[in-house]
Amino acid sequence: MPEKSIPKDAAYQIINDELMLDGAPRLNLASFVTTWMEPECDKLIMASLNKNYVDMDEYPVTTELQNRCVNIIANLFHAPISDDETAVGVGTVGSSEAIMLAGLAFKRKWQTKRKAEGKPYDKPNIVTGANVQVCWEKFARYFEVELKEVKLKEGYYVMDPAKAVEMVDENTICVAAILGSTMTGEFEDVKLLDELLTKKNNETGWDTPIHVDAASGGFIAPFLYPDLEWDFRLPLVKSINVSGHKYGLVYPGVGWVVWRSKDDLPDELVFHINYLGSDQPTFTLNFSKGSSQIIAQYYQLIRLGFEGYKNIMENCWENARVLKEGIERTGRFNIISKDIGVPLVAFSLKDSSQHTVFEIADHLRKFGWIVPAYTMPPDAQHIAVLRVVIREDFSRGLAERLAADIEKVVKLLDTLPSPLTTKAVHITAITSETGEKIKKAAIETQKEIAFYWKRLVDGKRLGAC
Repeated sequence: MPEKSIPKDAAYQIINDELMLDGAPRLNLASFVTTWMEPECDKLIMASLNKNYVDMDEYPVTTELQNRCVNIIANLFHAPISDDETAVGVGTVGSSEAIMLAGLAFKRKWQTKRKAEGKPYDKPNIVTGANVQVCWEKFARYFEVELKEVKLKEGYYVMDPAKAVEMVDENTICVAAILGSTMTGEFEDVKLLDELLTKKNNETGWDTPIHVDAASGGFIAPFLYPDLEWDFRLPLVKSINVSGHKYGLVYPGVGWVVWRSKDDLPDELVFHINYLGSDQPTFTLNFSKGSSQIIAQYYQLIRLGFEGYKNIMENCWENARVLKEGIERTGRFNIISKDIGVPLVAFSLKDSSQHTVFEIADHLRKFGWIVPAYTMPPDAQHIAVLRVVIREDFSRGLAERLAADIEKVVKLLDTLPSPLTTKAVHITAITSETGEKIKKAAIETQKEIAFYWKRLVDGKRLGAC
């Protein structure tokens, strides 16, 4: 901290100049997070920046808007509530907090039941796919719950419902399904999971429930795939989280978690405070938070309506199709993402013996594009991919431009020496006692090269998630 104050315009200029070195948010194709809203909503956000959401008695209208958002979202997800009932849910900072709250509810319900039955309750677990977002690992570590992960395999990059149900035991507090995998955008088969888990519950006498992590897909499926059964239409789905700051079309950070009914949220987790003016129930991990994002979410819901959200999601998928076709025309990539799911394009090199997706990502930076490259989770970690997320502000023109720039980068790399040559020699050949070089299997080579590049990329990252 400086010893003396400086003029406000000087402070502004110093910070503004440094921020110019940040990437452009609209060209950050790594992120699902909303980067553009209408000016009218920007005004509402600025007008409410100084409102602390927890002061419900002082800001009753903001509280009412939050409750309306919860009801709208619960109805989108087919929660079994009547017209005169209020949905059970809460606004959060994002899906990470929403998942923590949902997980705590499952853990407490399971512990209470086990205590009543006189059974051990100290070893809870959650079953997920290895493709879950890191917030699930955080929940497991912070709240002492074992995370049992269904491993992936090449060509199948989401949780296998059958294998997930096999891993369920009497200590499983829930099975977490993902509607929109971070890796590929693919929706997991929640309906099949519900059927298989119902059968196992009937055979064992357990009542293992399902949580749906719809962080990315919760604001997509109701508008593009209304007949897809993944939500509260399935009896075992007890809670759902969704990110308002992703395809809910709100700036970060806002998320939502809704429960099927009051019975699914233990009363002992809800706190009642009265020192702000009246009795206020609260179920959050943090306390103070801004009101602006909740107000922005309500703006989007009433401004766009069902028709508006549907049009935006359809447009995103059309732009994803344009980009996908442009990438396919290069003849150099395999498309990993599916045609049903989150509008994104995930793709891998057909031949990575000379150059890798990590090099492509680095070179795309020179054109201004921020495109992530990463390896898949176990047991598909030898597959390295690039992923482009298509958001509302990513136009068809940008899709065509990106496809053209990817082709330029690939052609440029063809003219450059491979940085893998020396490394690949060490990887693909080892010297036996007699001096004879033994070739490893091609798949092992690919795995080790991917691991090498992953370490190189990870080494550039600083700070926490």
